[in-house]
Amino acid sequence: MSAYLQPGQVLGPDDLAQRLRQIGADRYHDRHPFHRRLHGGECRPAEVRAWALNRYYYQASIPLKDAAVLGRMTDPALRRAWRQRLVDHDGAAEGEGGIARWLRLTDALGLDRELVASCRAVLPGTRFAVDAYVRFCRERSLLEAVASSLTELFSPKIIGERVSGMLAHYDFVDQTALSYFTARPPQAERDSAFALDYVLAHADTHERQAQALGALLFKTDVLWSQLDALWLAYVEGRLPPGAWQPEQEAS
Repeated sequence: MSAYLQPGQVLGPDDLAQRLRQIGADRYHDRHPFHRRLHGGECRPAEVRAWALNRYYYQASIPLKDAAVLGRMTDPALRRAWRQRLVDHDGAAEGEGGIARWLRLTDALGLDRELVASCRAVLPGTRFAVDAYVRFCRERSLLEAVASSLTELFSPKIIGERVSGMLAHYDFVDQTALSYFTARPPQAERDSAFALDYVLAHADTHERQAQALGALLFKTDVLWSQLDALWLAYVEGRLPPGAWQPEQEAS
């Protein structure tokens, strides 16, 4: 933490925003070798499928996290703003929203939809990391829960790299399969702007600033841990019992 906030230090809003962004520059998972492998066309088809299947568990858990945060907000204006996140992921009707778009990606990759949606074949490392994130947002302060979502500040850049890289290198994906990513950047920009304003307005003491910075550090660890699990299992071949097996792929 001392790299971002010195003992007893209280930052002004602009400096706090800069420190939060610096965490992204230092710790966001676009720096992970699995992402570089994915975007650079170096992944085998089975690795891409494993990534999509495991990432579904994260996508499906985000509304649980957001509902927990929403339930702790006493200000109706805050709730009105935050509940849009639930609509974005769950959709306003069946077949809409980010989760449905992610299932279209796993369909296009040849994965069995029931297997993906059941989440029974996700890696233990994926499950532990994602469950820890949901639990963090349920149990820690509202400020920390909101601050942990600020990885969305950094996601539009990585999404652009992902779409262009995957279209360029993998003939088994197309623009339709990647519709989750084309829809997501404006949502992330809206949500991160709201969350950043909230954090800058409420993190006005050393303790609260330390909480906000620590929450964002925790979230970058959650994202990084998921990719560590994928690398160990599907790049190095150390598959744990119960995880999705490459020979289960449809093609």
